[in-house]
Amino acid sequence: MEWQALSVSLWLGAGTLAVLLPPGIALGHLLAVRTFPGKSLVEALVAVPLVLPPTVLGYYLLTSFGARSPLGAAFDHLLGQTLAFSFPGLLAASAIANLPFVVQPIQRGFEAVPPDVREAAACCGLDPWRRFLRIDLPLAWPGIVTAAILAFAHTLGEFGVVLMVGGNIPGETRTLSIAIYDRVQAFDDRGAGQMAAVLLVLAVAALALVTVLGRRVGRRRG
Repeated sequence: MEWQALSVSLWLGAGTLAVLLPPGIALGHLLAVRTFPGKSLVEALVAVPLVLPPTVLGYYLLTSFGARSPLGAAFDHLLGQTLAFSFPGLLAASAIANLPFVVQPIQRGFEAVPPDVREAAACCGLDPWRRFLRIDLPLAWPGIVTAAILAFAHTLGEFGVVLMVGGNIPGETRTLSIAIYDRVQAFDDRGAGQMAAVLLVLAVAALALVTVLGRRVGRRRG
């Protein structure tokens, strides 16, 4: 068992949630309660990482993060390190790859809040911000928790984007999924099997929790 690789994976998952959840909640709420020109386009852009092969998405991110790109050059100038093949670059790539896993469940959670509840809160004098904090967030929590679980589990198992953008740097970008690949390449079936079992258990647990929370949202809609 490569504990260092597991540690990198766990830190990457936690960092992805910290970076992605606040804007994901804001965007999910906007898409759920507002109608505006271009809404369908925004929803389609959010879903792009679901349909693009991970290596294709990783290629475009690597091109955007490279030292010759404006973003990569600016990052190198400010912090003195490259964005590609570093943990910050891997974290940014993970946040982009997990965007639909966060935004879509949160959007469904906010859509499950009955509109008449919001109307009653408005009639009671609550401004939009207080309605969001006191009504929408408490009622949409199953969708938010589902988003967090899915994004964390997906981050632990992500391979293509991680390899393309982060490479295989021990202690920095070498995640558990990359370590499994290396063990298979080295014909270490036992080591690969142990690490794969860890990811399998985490995936099953995550899906079980998502199923339970999904039933809660379904009952609320009913």
